[in-house]
Amino acid sequence: MPYRAPVEDFLFLFEHVVPLDALRETERFSEAGHDVTRAILTEAGKLCDEVMAPLQRNGDLHPARLENGVVRTSPGYPEGFRAIAEGGWIGMAADPEYGGMGLPMALTSAVNEMMSGACLSLQLAPLMSQGQIEALEHHASDAIKELYLPKLVSGEWTGTMNLTEPQAGSDVGALSTKAEPQGDGTYAISGQKIYISWGDHDVAENVCHLVLARLPGAPAGTKGISLFLVPKYLPEGDGSLGAANSLRVVSLEHKLGLHGSPTAVMEYDAATGWLVGPEQGGMAAMFTMMNNARLGVGEQGIGAAEAAYQKALEYAAERKQGRSPVEGGTGTILDHADVRRMLMTMKADVFAARAIAASCAVAIDMGNATGDAAWKARAALLTPIVKAFGTDTGIAVSEMGVQVHGGMGFIEETGAAQFARDVRVTAIYEGTNGIQAMDLVGRKMMDGGEAAQTLLEEIEAGSEAARSTIPDLAEAVWQAAESLRETTDWLVAQEMNTRFAGAVPYLRAFARVLGGALHLKAALADAGGPREALARFYIRRLLPEHASLLAHAQAGADDLYAVDAGDLAA
Repeated sequence: MPYRAPVEDFLFLFEHVVPLDALRETERFSEAGHDVTRAILTEAGKLCDEVMAPLQRNGDLHPARLENGVVRTSPGYPEGFRAIAEGGWIGMAADPEYGGMGLPMALTSAVNEMMSGACLSLQLAPLMSQGQIEALEHHASDAIKELYLPKLVSGEWTGTMNLTEPQAGSDVGALSTKAEPQGDGTYAISGQKIYISWGDHDVAENVCHLVLARLPGAPAGTKGISLFLVPKYLPEGDGSLGAANSLRVVSLEHKLGLHGSPTAVMEYDAATGWLVGPEQGGMAAMFTMMNNARLGVGEQGIGAAEAAYQKALEYAAERKQGRSPVEGGTGTILDHADVRRMLMTMKADVFAARAIAASCAVAIDMGNATGDAAWKARAALLTPIVKAFGTDTGIAVSEMGVQVHGGMGFIEETGAAQFARDVRVTAIYEGTNGIQAMDLVGRKMMDGGEAAQTLLEEIEAGSEAARSTIPDLAEAVWQAAESLRETTDWLVAQEMNTRFAGAVPYLRAFARVLGGALHLKAALADAGGPREALARFYIRRLLPEHASLLAHAQAGADDLYAVDAGDLAA
């Protein structure tokens, strides 16, 4: 059974769990009705199933390579990218003024997840362009928008983000790349950047790099950083390509996975660039792209998890091993309780992560459509949870998929291990999951926990309403939300390093509670059906983890430093 995009799962989600009704009532998204939603997801599903999924193994077996300064991508990738571009999928959420569809982020994120499940290495290319499109829409001059956005939206050109340097990873403020004014409105950019996803390739005619650099006399740290647009080929005024810019690919990284995605070390040698946003406003502009990417990376994790689950389920339904422990069983390992436990865990967590991501995307859309600060605060709160829980789920489910395969999961020819290798980096890039958790308990709690408490109030109200229908599940979700509320109150009263010490378990506990609430909604909409059964599994078996996670979150920081740094190796 090849990969099949979960179109029907998304349609159920958008009708019953994270409904798009309020979104459709806004002027901005009034045309995103039920028929449009179904048509978009169905067509995207066909692209994923028929075009992208067949390329999944090509990327792993035939990696991108650098030949005489030219990057060659995996077999079929140029054609696959062209199909994505010609279908308009890159510019789904982009401004129609520049050729975009103007669709909600909710639909864009759903399509991104399906594409990630089909072929994660290839999906990275349009994801990078989408982030750059949003950054330019918000921060670039009109001249840059008019020249670059139509090309990026159409897929004729692609975009990248250049933050990391050998000495400056998460500490972006330590970067050394320089930007010198050239007196004609352009800047000479010099420096080296590493880990640049799709930094060069042969799937489109130009590559547009967003590069963080420091102007002469700018202060140290992140406050002194500016953002520049540096294209591979310098465009003429009419959008045609001119001379090659002074930049090159030094090498391609040798990676654990994602072999089909060319990850480049880039060198800029007085390359011509244009300022995006104000001087020393680089981090604000780049965060626009990074927040877009954090939602997208969370979706990548969920997509990989869905694909790994489908692969494991297919194997389990065919593999015969031992005697069936259940009367009238299938005769395959699907009959065995532990295999069922793994598959149910995989399916339940994929649903929870997908629904949390959809909730975040809808909050982004509502904030954009209404300008309501409460919706924007909700989106900001959920973004680090989506990124961390989505990618953690991708890693855990993919690893569990290897386990379901048993010994065959360790054999590369089955393809099970590829999901685990490919998805592993998602917990690292766009801010490690530890940084996401620190962001949640730090910056996102600067309101005293108000946004978090408002969300928990909604969960408790929904649980109260469900007591008459599914009392046992409703009570469990209510109690979990109340425990999380109490821990949130405790957390915001602590000094920052105490918060950081418990940040990761706190974020995971928050995700567990959100997942329980969203499973509860699914159960109410499918009483007596398979979605209620899945909700019962999640709420009875996985949700209780929140208690130990919250205990961990409140343990403080002292014991983390009880062993001196020099004694850690003892």
